[in-house]
Amino acid sequence: MNRDTKIFVAGHRGMVGSGIVRSLKAKGFHHLLLRTRAELDLLDARAVRAFFDSERPEVVVDAAARVGGIVANSENPVEFLVENLTIQNNVICSAAGHGVRKLLFLGSSCIYPKLAPQPIPESALLTGPLEPTNDAYALAKIAGIKLCQAYAAEYGKNFISAMPTNLYGPYDNFDLRTSHVLPALIRKVHEAKVSGSAQVPIWGTGNPRREFLHVDDLADACIFLLAHYDSPEIVNIGCGEDVTIRELAQTVCDVVGYRGELAFDPTKPDGTPRKLLDMRKLFSLGWKPTISLHDGIRNAYEWFLGSVKDPA
Repeated sequence: MNRDTKIFVAGHRGMVGSGIVRSLKAKGFHHLLLRTRAELDLLDARAVRAFFDSERPEVVVDAAARVGGIVANSENPVEFLVENLTIQNNVICSAAGHGVRKLLFLGSSCIYPKLAPQPIPESALLTGPLEPTNDAYALAKIAGIKLCQAYAAEYGKNFISAMPTNLYGPYDNFDLRTSHVLPALIRKVHEAKVSGSAQVPIWGTGNPRREFLHVDDLADACIFLLAHYDSPEIVNIGCGEDVTIRELAQTVCDVVGYRGELAFDPTKPDGTPRKLLDMRKLFSLGWKPTISLHDGIRNAYEWFLGSVKDPA
């Protein structure tokens, strides 16, 4: 890609999309095609085709998706399955039909089996049952991967797919009913500090292990892949290290400055026991993350504080 390449970032207002836009701008890319949902509803196939017909993007990054944590996935499986299938089908098929030179489809580490080998290699895809608490979202993402691979095999399209680990950072969702574990912890601990609560209730035992990557590291990896990776085979994006939820919660407490007690509730679901990505493939290509978990959480907390002061 050169700095004049026309790049469409689908979902540019979300945490992932906004991170990719920030990174592209920082690297000098200036011909970015960005549309809000009011301007372009990705659930509307006709509108998506019209956009591609008029704007003719050369590169597409598909970061648009309905996302959420255990509660949201468990309560709304229909929406997670149907909306994500519709969005990605509209974007990928329109890209294929309008001469897009390269497309990056962003999946998720939840595509892998619940009891996949650890660290999880890309070859683990479709080798076992999924985690039931987010299988609708995972199935949609798997369908997106297979569609990209089908376009590569049948039509020679340079459509690649990357599987990020658990992400966090600016523009994350901090709603306690629909957020993922890290932003939920940041908000819970902050509110406990402000209210003077002696305890912070946390779902599960605290024993599951998770890997976390700051969205700015993800964005850097995506641009790296657009420049250096052309295989239809999926590639993991993570940091290669994990922590327990208990350790994560304690780090959040340290960053926020909360000195109360963490009250884990073992009657609530833990989800997958461990989820750590095998990063040998991407690391061997020459990319590595640069943001530590502590520094990343501090950055996310500072953004959260700003969003609380200025909700607009």
